[in-house]
Amino acid sequence: MGFALTIQIIFLAFSDFTVGDGIDIVENVNVVKAKDDFEATAKKAEVFNHFHGSYIAQATESLQYFKNTYDDLTLFTFMANDVVLQDFTQHLQVANSPKGFSDARINLSHILYINRVLAPKDLLKVFKIVTNIKAKVLANMSLPLHIQNILNINDFLAVLSNIPETDGNDLDINNAEYDEVDFDELKIRIDDAVEISIEDAFKQLELSFGILDYLVAEGIQIGDLVDAGMELVSGIEVTDELKEKMKSQILKSLADINVATLLVAAMRTEQDLTGNRIREFDAIGDPAYLYTGDVLGLAISNQIAGTKAAFNFKRYDEAKPGIIYGLPPMLDDIFAGLIAGCVSKIFEE
Repeated sequence: MGFALTIQIIFLAFSDFTVGDGIDIVENVNVVKAKDDFEATAKKAEVFNHFHGSYIAQATESLQYFKNTYDDLTLFTFMANDVVLQDFTQHLQVANSPKGFSDARINLSHILYINRVLAPKDLLKVFKIVTNIKAKVLANMSLPLHIQNILNINDFLAVLSNIPETDGNDLDINNAEYDEVDFDELKIRIDDAVEISIEDAFKQLELSFGILDYLVAEGIQIGDLVDAGMELVSGIEVTDELKEKMKSQILKSLADINVATLLVAAMRTEQDLTGNRIREFDAIGDPAYLYTGDVLGLAISNQIAGTKAAFNFKRYDEAKPGIIYGLPPMLDDIFAGLIAGCVSKIFEE
C-alpha cells in the first residue's frame, strides 16, 4: 500500500474522495500513496484508521504536499507530477515527460480545514467556492494545450470543519447549532488561499512553460520548420550541414525575447479569434482585411535579419511551404516570418 498521511480529529467533511459519502462525520482523513489500483488501495485505508470511527480515504501517486495556514483556514496542497523541464539548448528548455503526454499527469489536490462549526449546506458552498476558484486560476494561467489536457485528471478535494458540541447524545446534524458565516468575506480569503497554493505548487514542482512548449501545443516541431525553410532555397545544394545551420538559427531566434513575444502574441490572438472571444470580429477562414498576421510576420523577420528579410517573408508567406500551409491564418504568417528571417540570416553569414 505504501505510505499514508492521516489527519486525526473529528470533522464534518464534504469530499469527492474514493472512500466517502459526500457529507460525513469522520475521525480520520486518509490520503494514501499507491502506485496501482487507486480504488482498491483506498478501500484498504482502514488499516490507517487508528480509531474505530468513520473515515474518508483517497489514494494518490504522490504524498508530496505543503500546508498554508491563514487564521482559521488551513489548506493542504498535494502535488503529483509527471512533467519535468529539460534543457533543449543553452538558452531554451522544454517541458517533457518520460510517460509521454498521453499518460502523463499533473494533479494539484486540496484539503481545506476551516476551524469553525459549519452547517452541511455551508460546507457544500465552500466546496463549490474552492472548485470554482481553482478552475478560474488554472484557466487564467493559459497553459499550453497539451499541458491543460493532462492537468487535474485525478485531483481530489475535501473540505473539513468542526462539529457542534453535544450533550452526550448522538449528533443530529440537521438540528445542531452552527456558526453564522459571512460568505462574501470567507470567499475572498479562500480565493486568495487557493490562488497562492497553486502558484506555490508550480514553484515547488519547478514547473514553468516557455516558447518551445507553446510550439509543441500547436503541433509544430523544429524539424518541420527546418524542412519548410529549405523548400524555397534555390541555387544551392540543401545539405545536412545547411539544415543544421537552419536549425541552430531557428533556436537562436526563439531565444530572442522579442521574437518569442511576437510569436506568443500572435498565438494568443489566434486563439481568441478562432474561439470567437472578440465579438466584433469574425475571423473564420483567412479574411483579406485581417493583415495583422502579416505585420507581425514582417516584424519577426525584421528582428532576425533586418529589412532584407522582408523579401523572403513575401516569398514564404505566399508559397506557404511545408507545415506553414496547414497553419491557421495568423500562425502561417508569423512562422513564415520566422523562417524567412532565419533563411536570410544563414545566407548572410
